[in-house]
Amino acid sequence: MRLPGVGIHVDNWFVRNAGFFTRSVEVLFGLIWLADASLKFQPGFANSFSDLIAGSAAGQPAWLQGWFSFWVSVTLPNPTLFAYFVSLCELALALALILGFMRKTTYAGGMLFSMIIWSVPEGFGGPYGPGSTDIGTGVIYAIVFLLLLGLNAMDRNNDYTLDKIIEKHVKWWSTLAELKR
Repeated sequence: MRLPGVGIHVDNWFVRNAGFFTRSVEVLFGLIWLADASLKFQPGFANSFSDLIAGSAAGQPAWLQGWFSFWVSVTLPNPTLFAYFVSLCELALALALILGFMRKTTYAGGMLFSMIIWSVPEGFGGPYGPGSTDIGTGVIYAIVFLLLLGLNAMDRNNDYTLDKIIEKHVKWWSTLAELKR
């Protein structure tokens, strides 16, 4: 597709700049995780973590109550520890995305972590019923990580990542950073 009066082909621009586009999406997504992590380090999050986990079970179907009871029993002995663990995980994801560090591992871990967030504190986005308007962000974050994994597979030689610098010195590093073709 040609943009009128500009003289460039848009389709070719995306192909020529795939690495830059991918890095831009990663950094933007990393900044979103960084903002979220910074909020998790506020005292209010740790103080209300037990209520957040216990409250996610409210209104859920009976067949899911065991799932939520399990997480309440796991986190109840030391909710502050779990709150800060979640905060540190989000910070690690943010920094890995921004720096382009261990990309394949980061995307896989980010998908798993996002699904745990979606299934526990977000309560699968439910309860679904009249007035329900949101499925939660965790599942959407997992899909973004999946898309980043696909972009990484298409453009493995991204020069704008910390992984690329490390790979020059540590040959096996690509097993952590990239999908094999």
